[in-house]
Amino acid sequence: MTGDALTLTVLGSATPYPEPENPCSGYLLTAGDTRVWVDAGTGTLAELRRHVQLDGLDAIWISHLHADHTADLLTAYYGALYADVRLSAPIPLFGPPGTADRLAHFLTNSARRSPVESAFAVEELHDGHSVRVGGLTLTSREVAHGLPAFALRAEAAGGALAYSGDTGPCAALTELADGSDLLVCEADSAEPLPADERVHCTPEDAGDTARAANVRRLLVTHVGPFLTPAEATARTASRYDGPVDHAAPRSVHAIRTPAGRPQS
Repeated sequence: MTGDALTLTVLGSATPYPEPENPCSGYLLTAGDTRVWVDAGTGTLAELRRHVQLDGLDAIWISHLHADHTADLLTAYYGALYADVRLSAPIPLFGPPGTADRLAHFLTNSARRSPVESAFAVEELHDGHSVRVGGLTLTSREVAHGLPAFALRAEAAGGALAYSGDTGPCAALTELADGSDLLVCEADSAEPLPADERVHCTPEDAGDTARAANVRRLLVTHVGPFLTPAEATARTASRYDGPVDHAAPRSVHAIRTPAGRPQS
């Protein structure tokens, strides 16, 4: 891999709670010297620290406020303010509406509100939100999870990656993933939910989305407890002809445009 490649490191992909050797949802995106922590599920902070300390992050991006995607923000707060970390400024944190207040609610233990803004510079996401972070452009779309939830497209000179967050199949995800080099898509549901309750994807939904969006590779993640990774990838591959793999913890996936992208 070259130093400027867009790279995804899987910190964890378990749901709804961590498994031995597999934390909940969390990823590290890198492009050159830019480092972004994407989702902060239970156990991911320790894995993140194998690669970068909190004061080496350029940003944090959070898909939605369920605990299996955010719980380690609480310990990150203590690390950022009360440990050996020395922040030059609060860490930019892009998250759904209400992120700062949710953190404060959990962290405050007296009449004085905990100073979450001293650790995190929170900017709320909205549908179509776009921001430049170092060598990365991060674009968010609101998706179907029954509460404010967002999917992410990360673009760098070396390629484009899309991440579903938690969602049922929806047009916004397909549009966001269009033509990406890698789609990281959840496959939580073993069986389809009723139409009005489709807040997670089946493996078949992940494959259908990848095919419709014409993505080059598919990584299934957030595989629910009633599926094995092998079952999820096999079912996904029945609907999508491109390369399919599972987001195994600690796996590293380098993304490039077709002219020279390496295999992970």
